[in-house]
Amino acid sequence: MELMVLLNALVTRLLFVLHSLIGVWRVTAVKKEPKYWLLALLNLLLCLETGLTLKFKQGRGYKWFSPAIFLYLICIVPSLWLLEIHHGTQYCGNEPGAVQVNVSNQDFNQSRENSHGSEGTDHHIIQTAKVFVNQLSTICETVWTLALHQTFLLLLVVGRWLLPIGVEITRDQLSQLLLMFVGTAADILEFASETLDIEDVRKNYVLINAILAVWTWSMLQFPLDLAVQHIGCKASASARRIPSLLLCRYSAELWNIGVSLFIQDGPFFIVRSILMGHFRIFNQMLVFFTAKNILVVTLQLYRLAVITLDFRATVLQKSRKGEVCCCPCEPYEAHAHATGHQENEMKEFVAVPPKEESQAPSDHH
Repeated sequence: MELMVLLNALVTRLLFVLHSLIGVWRVTAVKKEPKYWLLALLNLLLCLETGLTLKFKQGRGYKWFSPAIFLYLICIVPSLWLLEIHHGTQYCGNEPGAVQVNVSNQDFNQSRENSHGSEGTDHHIIQTAKVFVNQLSTICETVWTLALHQTFLLLLVVGRWLLPIGVEITRDQLSQLLLMFVGTAADILEFASETLDIEDVRKNYVLINAILAVWTWSMLQFPLDLAVQHIGCKASASARRIPSLLLCRYSAELWNIGVSLFIQDGPFFIVRSILMGHFRIFNQMLVFFTAKNILVVTLQLYRLAVITLDFRATVLQKSRKGEVCCCPCEPYEAHAHATGHQENEMKEFVAVPPKEESQAPSDHH
């Protein structure tokens, strides 16, 4: 096992565990009940996955699916749900940073005065750590929750980048996937923060749960790598079935369209339409992003129609010429094998003449 692969696999999962533990700590501090520390036991699943991956895959990823990302979602999403449901009522000033700086300076001066009378620097380090934790605890709950949302989505992208890639995915495909994840994360963060910050939404417990459910559903696209990988298929199995051939040829494009329609932009548009149509909630940003979702859904449907018509035209053209429509997922191997097989048959046909032609002169005589 390569040292760099091992290091990336362990460091990324360690970041996932630390971030989920911070989320559990915030839930425990907000709820003021130690029983919520039991949520930290979910990290045992991530530890188990780490051991299995190092043993059976030598630290590298799997095809089409990332178990580490999926288990990280399981570890952190419950904490974010509890923080959003228990939306803090703590007052946040207009300039919380200035207040925090004054408090921190005063606390650090006190810690320095206390450390002068102690023997060694260990006491000073402990006092500094306590002051730092107390300073973090004074930050209001809304700022903490938003910071956890932001770092959560950033860590998903960075973690997917740091995780060792499998044999089936190339670095070019990984770069495309990361760029898609950046745009997706920005849209998801905007959806959660923009809708949950509406005052009328905060007063409705059912709306909060519905928005969080859609938000959780949209996060399920991150463990999957189908957006940049084509599904392999056999030409003999898919030549007679048009849907299988269409899925084989345009698997990545169809997955992107499906994610947009059924996982992200489609559900986001439904939620925003319900807020405006049923609950009569209107603001400038809500209207703008609803129009943006309508535009994206329309463009995705247009893209689907273009792909279907292009594929249909290709199939009809090949059928008229009498060609067999094969799956282009393995173009070089399939065509090379077929061409080599045909050349061998032609060589055998030329080298060995038919028996009837060879015996024709003797029969004549």
